[in-house]
Amino acid sequence: MKDPDISTNRNVLAISVVIPVRNEEDSVRILLEALLGQIVPPKEIVITDGGSVDSTREIIEEFISGGAAVKLIRERASLPGRARNVAVKHSRCDWIAFIDAGNQPAPNWLASLAGKVSDGSMVDVVYGSYEPVVDSFFKECAAIAYVPPAASTAEGPARPRSIVSALMRRRVWEEVGGFPEHLRSAEDLLFMNKIEQAGFRIARAPQAVVYWTIQSGLWSMFRRFSVYAHNNIRAGLWRQWQAALFQRYALIAIAALPAIFVGAKWLFVPSLLWLALLIARAVRALVQNRTSYPAGVFRNGLRLLLIVPIIATLDAAAFAGTISWFFGDRLRLAPKKHDDNSSE
Repeated sequence: MKDPDISTNRNVLAISVVIPVRNEEDSVRILLEALLGQIVPPKEIVITDGGSVDSTREIIEEFISGGAAVKLIRERASLPGRARNVAVKHSRCDWIAFIDAGNQPAPNWLASLAGKVSDGSMVDVVYGSYEPVVDSFFKECAAIAYVPPAASTAEGPARPRSIVSALMRRRVWEEVGGFPEHLRSAEDLLFMNKIEQAGFRIARAPQAVVYWTIQSGLWSMFRRFSVYAHNNIRAGLWRQWQAALFQRYALIAIAALPAIFVGAKWLFVPSLLWLALLIARAVRALVQNRTSYPAGVFRNGLRLLLIVPIIATLDAAAFAGTISWFFGDRLRLAPKKHDDNSSE
């Protein structure tokens, strides 16, 4: 039963913002300040801490002590799906907005999402958009390499749906059974797939943008995407990522077979094929992102030199995550543990 002070009127939609966090001391203050400074502020912000060992909880409690409409639920250890489910259960509004730590919403983020439903429309779910923060040349190249390009819509460019910028009726979450709780990542993809399969009415709000901080180096990128790859298979979504990758590398492996008869010098051929495939994928990424990241020939040439090793790193991470899944999940030879310390 909702508290009486949480209600809607003809102009304002009552919204609970739900956030899962774990070890987010570097980003949670920025996120909370951006949410509290929204043009249309949320009625409440509900945060589930999944077992932080840094100062994340203390920072959140500063806002609570200052009178902000923030609620903190403490869990000993929880993955993002459970953290979101717990926060939704403790929220009070009929409309739930989702965002993650490590992101910063634009001032009109919540207003843009709410604008799709505040006119009495029958929409059940609204997806906004997101933009990677490209404050370095490496991040710029990384965004081109793996962030899905924006597609044109009647209201402007929008990237594919994401739970980091979403608003929905509480009953949507209830009817699809909430988020899967056993996954470190990909739980949001399964959740959104269930929403589509259930036939809920979905709208897009391209102006509802959150800014997403991406990895700043090859090693941190490798670690993060290894986790993604592991959980992608656990979620049963390997055909959407690893399948095509494995097919490419199977061709390279077949091309290497003559080395058994010809000798090691033949390995130059599959190596050249591997490099050619990486370059082709890098060029394709540049073409797909030419509108989002316009540049001249010289800068694109420099980008190409960095995007190629970035793609190779992503491929290595996909194989590492797959091997981790095989030994840890399929053969059960590795102990279960949290794959990472952040909440993304």
